[in-house]
Amino acid sequence: MFDHFVVSVVVCPVLVALAVRWLSDRLRPEQAVTVLVISIVTAAAAGLVSLGAFAVKAVAELHPVAVRLGFSDAVVRADTEREPWVSALSAVLLVAALAGMARVWWQHRRELVVAAEFRGLPVDADRVTMIDDVRAEAFAVPGAPGRVVVTTGMRSALTDQQYGALLAHERAHLDSRHHHLVLFARLAAAANPVFRWLTRRIEYLVERAADERAAEQVGDRRVVARAIGAAALRASDTRLGLSMAPAGWDLRSAGVVPRRVASLLAPPYAARLLALIVLPLAVAAGSVVWTGECVADLGELLYAAGLLH
Repeated sequence: MFDHFVVSVVVCPVLVALAVRWLSDRLRPEQAVTVLVISIVTAAAAGLVSLGAFAVKAVAELHPVAVRLGFSDAVVRADTEREPWVSALSAVLLVAALAGMARVWWQHRRELVVAAEFRGLPVDADRVTMIDDVRAEAFAVPGAPGRVVVTTGMRSALTDQQYGALLAHERAHLDSRHHHLVLFARLAAAANPVFRWLTRRIEYLVERAADERAAEQVGDRRVVARAIGAAALRASDTRLGLSMAPAGWDLRSAGVVPRRVASLLAPPYAARLLALIVLPLAVAAGSVVWTGECVADLGELLYAAGLLH
């Protein structure tokens, strides 16, 4: 079973991470970000299941457990006698992964509580809640209904065209449910450390995806670029930390502003590389198949151990 550990927990996640990193700068973000996140989450989930299978094996290797359940612990241990550490290591990694995912989920629940405060405020027909504050802030608050929160300080810093671009950008986050993509990416990163260096990349990609959606709605990429630059400059001058703003959902602040502006001012990405998006998907799917074999092999091993006892 050791080869299953190597492939599902180490090799496939690394290959998926490399593919996502390479493709993220070469594809239109609004076309690629969802598929890239699906690839990461699938590979992370497959790795978790493999760790779970080895954790079960670690328990079955304990003599008192094997005696009580009618297994031969010697047969179970013999399967990985050259790598006796792999079962115990997998159990430790599984506990660490679950603890990390629990922390991410707890933080998400805290943000939901904070967001509930905004849903109690008035919202206009454009799904906008305006807050009287000199600080320049704007962010999307998902929920039922979702809304865009804008301070008067931000509104006064933008022209009507730029303000329209800002609203289009934030509505793109709501309509595309980008907060879910960011949450799933963070959970995957907690499940497998290989994906931690991609978290910022995914957050940046959802910003770029919202930029492109806004550019399509506004019809002028330069207007959106100017709106991003003006909003960032104004925010840097006034931001003291809006106490009610859910930090994890202020998606605008997660991106690198100069790169976003430069991407909007450059020609849009060509679609010819879109077919390459199957690379991380194929690797992630292969990881799932390999994990299925791991679980099947574990079942056969336990069955054999029971017969030989």
